[in-house]
Amino acid sequence: MNIGEFKQSNGRLLGSIATRTIDLPRLGLRPVESDNDKAPVFEIVALNVGNRWVQIGALWEAVARNTTGEAFLQGSIDDPSLPEPLPIALFGSPAEGMRVAWRRPQRRDDFGSAVRTGRRDYAAQQQEGFGDSTAGSDGDLMGAGAGGPVDDEIPF
Repeated sequence: MNIGEFKQSNGRLLGSIATRTIDLPRLGLRPVESDNDKAPVFEIVALNVGNRWVQIGALWEAVARNTTGEAFLQGSIDDPSLPEPLPIALFGSPAEGMRVAWRRPQRRDDFGSAVRTGRRDYAAQQQEGFGDSTAGSDGDLMGAGAGGPVDDEIPF
């Protein structure tokens, strides 16, 4: 989704980003001069309430993983006034103008797929599972700690 653009203006790259809840009407891209390969290409700066330029993000060069191999800039905008960083990518060139795109990051599923392909027989595989149940056939606690009633109340 395109949410802004940057264009050359008097030798500077100036632009804006706007969404339903974010309005950054005057942004600049300040080139970063560094010999470090991991340094960003641009700092993203914005005018603050005191009319001073402050850094709110950075952009690094990236190459698309698809067959086009298109080069673009990617980074994020972050500020204490934002609920979370805003990941962005810029496509185009400084001479012709750059479009600012945003895409919601895909959540990583740490547990893998929720689709089951079949049930395991845990009784036959003594080494797997969480162990024996602590509940008897009537649902009461059995084994260690079964000496008295269970106190479910938590004092506050």
